[in-house]
Amino acid sequence: MDDIRFKITEAARMAGVSASTLRLWESQGLIEPLRSPTGQRLFDQALMDRLKTIGWLRTEKGLNPAAIREVLKDDNDPSLSAEAQATPAEGDMAPAIGAKIRHLRRQAGRTLQSVADETGIAPSLLSSFERISQGLSLPALHALAACFGTTLAALSGQEGGEHRQSLVRAGQWSAWPATASGVTIQPLAEGRHQMECHRFVLAPGASSEGAYRHDGEEFMHILQGRMQIVLDGDQFFDLAAGDSFTFESTRFHAWRNLHEAETVLIWINTPATF
Repeated sequence: MDDIRFKITEAARMAGVSASTLRLWESQGLIEPLRSPTGQRLFDQALMDRLKTIGWLRTEKGLNPAAIREVLKDDNDPSLSAEAQATPAEGDMAPAIGAKIRHLRRQAGRTLQSVADETGIAPSLLSSFERISQGLSLPALHALAACFGTTLAALSGQEGGEHRQSLVRAGQWSAWPATASGVTIQPLAEGRHQMECHRFVLAPGASSEGAYRHDGEEFMHILQGRMQIVLDGDQFFDLAAGDSFTFESTRFHAWRNLHEAETVLIWINTPATF
């Protein structure tokens, strides 16, 4: 999985920008693509994560290239501004996953580099994620959660209660903090349960941005749209509205929206390991 390299056209499509934009970012010193023996630009998963971060900083924060370079620096760099170092206030609606990761890392006495070595995520991206809770793919987020012995559901605040029953009215879904581009995850059951029930809304072109695995079993039912599941890197399953699919979570799995509009599905994991 870590050896996958994407050509510039593939990387641009996955990042939601044009190939010329990636060349511009390279000229601005924001990225440094790998090179094939023939000089062709290549992008590994760490670079793909960085592209997502840069894109979010441009579109959502409106930062210019110089400011983006500052944000992407290691958090030990004294040149970072107080605003960049700040974490969301306690009253913010969305749980600050990045701040929670930083707390867990410091509590464990871990450096950015040691976590990077274990997860395969570049230290600069880890530092950026700890500040803005943005820019990492779901496989990278799973790797981070496993590194600290927790789950994404716990980090998102989904496991905060001890409800024995849960009623979520239609259209009143809460949502996880938006950490992956084009992916909205809405819990359908509050509190701790033996299974995790989510409503996924995938924007056109949204994907897992790589393969991941964890303990348990998974069930999904497509409500609208079309998506593709890839198991173990070589088994492809195209699912349409009305289709259901189950598989073991321990198998490497990746997915993407095949529909020109949103794809919506119910996704259940058991036990609670997502």
